[in-house]
Amino acid sequence: MLRRPRLVWLHFPAVLWVVLAEISGWVCPLTPLENYFRALGGGYVYQGDFIGRYLLPLIYPAGLTPTVQLLLAGVVLAFNLIIYAVIIRVRLRTRRVSQHTVR
Repeated sequence: MLRRPRLVWLHFPAVLWVVLAEISGWVCPLTPLENYFRALGGGYVYQGDFIGRYLLPLIYPAGLTPTVQLLLAGVVLAFNLIIYAVIIRVRLRTRRVSQHTVR
């Protein structure tokens, strides 16, 4: 994001989706897509979601509670807001410096 700050507008909706999906329990959009292609190929169509099947055992600790889930969503959101604030601050500072040197 620091090298291509215009891409932040692609990243922000993705982060927002992850946070909302985490809080609300929405289904990951990869799940129906994967199951569709599995069915086309004659493979096993599973129940549950993509994240739960492949990433949950790797990322989340055993015994994940709703409180821990909200805490993790908050950490992800806070981390991204801090990064966005730093990027905006650097961009504004760079813009001010370049305006003063042009005059």
